[in-house]
Amino acid sequence: MAAVREALPEGRYGRSEDQRADRKLKIVGAVLGVAFLGMIGWFGYDYVAGQDISAELIKSDIVSDDRAQAHLEVRKDRDTDGYCTVRALSQDGGEVARKDFRFDERSERIDEVVSLRTTSRATAVELLACTAGG
Repeated sequence: MAAVREALPEGRYGRSEDQRADRKLKIVGAVLGVAFLGMIGWFGYDYVAGQDISAELIKSDIVSDDRAQAHLEVRKDRDTDGYCTVRALSQDGGEVARKDFRFDERSERIDEVVSLRTTSRATAVELLACTAGG
């Protein structure tokens, strides 16, 4: 009795179905990976380019029981106006002062010490946000 072979020997005549499926998955994965990296790059660029005004809290000082100071460095376009919101916090984390400081100077970099009047003794000062425009 002779054995009847119904299928060709595996791997002998071209690629198997599994190899074709693996290749397709690799291509799809590569395309999706490139698209994801492009999307992350676009979001990063949009975030950096979209900010008209930015600031950094260089140093803060608690002057007295009812006053705190913050040293801000503001970077903006020369023709851009804007404001930054600064707040002071008490020991328990409650807000004891909040104030908006306007920056209308025609300069790209502004270094300024601002003062906040507090309702009780502050222990920390933080920069909340900066916004361009009115």
